[in-house]
Amino acid sequence: MAGMNTLFTLVLTLGAILAIRKVAAFRKAIWQINGHPGLRTLLDVWGLASALPSMPWINGGGRTAWNKKHDTYAELGVDVVSYVSALPSTSISFAVADAAAVKAITGSRQRFPKPIALYKGLRLFGGNIVASEGDEWKRYRKISAPSFSERNNRLVWDETVGVMNELFETVWGGKTEIESDHALLVTMPIALFVISAAGFGRRMSWKEENGHSADDQLSFKDTWHDVSEGFILKVLVPKWATHFNKRVRQAHFAFDELERYIKEMIESRRNEEDKEERHDLLTSLLAANDDDSDGHARLTDEELLSNIFIFLAAGHETTAHSLCFTFGLLALYQDEQERAYQEIIKAIPDGRDPTFHDLPSLSYVEAVINETLRMYPAVISLPKLCAEDTTVPMTSSSGETHMIPIPAGATVHVHVLGLHYNPKYWEEPHQFNPSRFLGDWPRDAFLPFSGGARSCLGRRFSELESVVAITMILQKYKITVKEEPEFAGETFEQRKERVLLAKPGITLTPTRVPLVFTRRD
Repeated sequence: MAGMNTLFTLVLTLGAILAIRKVAAFRKAIWQINGHPGLRTLLDVWGLASALPSMPWINGGGRTAWNKKHDTYAELGVDVVSYVSALPSTSISFAVADAAAVKAITGSRQRFPKPIALYKGLRLFGGNIVASEGDEWKRYRKISAPSFSERNNRLVWDETVGVMNELFETVWGGKTEIESDHALLVTMPIALFVISAAGFGRRMSWKEENGHSADDQLSFKDTWHDVSEGFILKVLVPKWATHFNKRVRQAHFAFDELERYIKEMIESRRNEEDKEERHDLLTSLLAANDDDSDGHARLTDEELLSNIFIFLAAGHETTAHSLCFTFGLLALYQDEQERAYQEIIKAIPDGRDPTFHDLPSLSYVEAVINETLRMYPAVISLPKLCAEDTTVPMTSSSGETHMIPIPAGATVHVHVLGLHYNPKYWEEPHQFNPSRFLGDWPRDAFLPFSGGARSCLGRRFSELESVVAITMILQKYKITVKEEPEFAGETFEQRKERVLLAKPGITLTPTRVPLVFTRRD
């Protein structure tokens, strides 16, 4: 009995010592940030605890949920919110929705590098421009940047025109009305076909890609669908588990098929008999894979494969999702759709295909795209690490600037969604109002393509593709929300919430956008 009492006392003493140390570390962390307003929790808000039910003081009470937008900042009265948690280890993090702070963070890669460990899952085939930092990232950027030129922009425009015309002629044909249970089934192939043609010289046919896939081989379009749906399974579940689960088997098979397609694309370009001059992304990547003057390739075979995968994924999924949200918004807001349509027929009165020279006359279409990206950015948060003790500015609603201390080792989340819904920069931020992007608007508070040196190379590629797709759809079709009996009594706000329902993932994804495209007279 005495031995048991001694053991109990020892365990109790050790527990007390650990608790005292935890409390001391917790208090020190709060002192390091000068007690800056925020949340104090038992578990790390950004870790696995975020998957638990909402519990105040335990995991933040759902404060990081995507649908909170700017609410947490408004409740706490600051646009830079601190998070201090005790377990599993004492940690400090910040969520930032202040334009001045965001500009300071994205403008200094040395002080705020990308946390590469979080992007390990994107290195499935090797190193690439998204999942890299430092000299490695500089090398990838230098190789890729020349492809995103004015000449390539015109190619993007022309290829998108071709893709849209084939959709109208081959798939929609002479139909007066086209119903889509989910508009993503329309926008995903559009984006895939354009990035494939303009980025990699591989033109795809709607007729071919809409055909049935063989049991032992997927079409390129079906491959990308399964890659998108099964990415998490591919990253988290080992290949030996494919014997026990059909979804896991499908995900791994899709990635094997994708690798095969990419390798075929590479070999086809290398073995061309007529080596025509090209200015697309594949040309730059292949040139970097060839030996240089020292006999060394600037890109290994693995890096070549990995960067092609990343550019295909980034240029495909993000644009497809944004277009889907855009069509959903235009269907809900008929007055905005009519205004965009009137601009289009004024710019192109004869109904011909839009040309690159028409772009300056399509400013409202671009405003529609920007407003969609403000409300539904592809990436809702950009994580950074703080490499050294530093400060960032935060501007109050009265215009005063305060310096916020950020200790080395802290995680900083540039909260794109919080920034985009901040009423300090955007009047009535929950309202779909493309007009706000005509004339002057707060450019430092708009971050759909990241910012600073790491801003997206393919921004103009995506914007031009979207302008063409929206223009050509609206030229010929009116977009409305599909009427479904089970939703007959819903209000406009309920319909808006249902149609634009989204789920966070690698990119923000529309859940189901049921639309009808009706041929204009």
